[in-house]
Amino acid sequence: MQIGEAAERTGLSLRTIRHYEDVGLVIPSARSKGGFRLYTETDVERLMVVRRMKPLDFSLEEMRDLLEATDRLASPEPMEDGERERLRKRLDSYLTAAEARCETLRAQLTAAEDFAATLRRHQASDT
Repeated sequence: MQIGEAAERTGLSLRTIRHYEDVGLVIPSARSKGGFRLYTETDVERLMVVRRMKPLDFSLEEMRDLLEATDRLASPEPMEDGERERLRKRLDSYLTAAEARCETLRAQLTAAEDFAATLRRHQASDT
């Protein structure tokens, strides 16, 4: 699929997808004869991983590290002794961080909802 369809499927802008290519996060799997970027389902999945990490404030380097770890775990290439365990520990650390950041966001959402409710009460009592 071309970049427009990848953008539509992921909810990312063309500019954002190109930026992720420029920084080495998601490289299109191929190019058409006309030079258009071509993306596979795997590429779209990678874009979705990045998209989901962004609101949790993971850095580009962290995104790259996570993608490299998942790529290596999925690779059929043989691994050195202990490499699989080290990669799983890296993934575990990202899971722990993501869960903590989600909890922080839930707390922020609760506070924001409480504030909005306060404003609604003030507005209702003003009429």
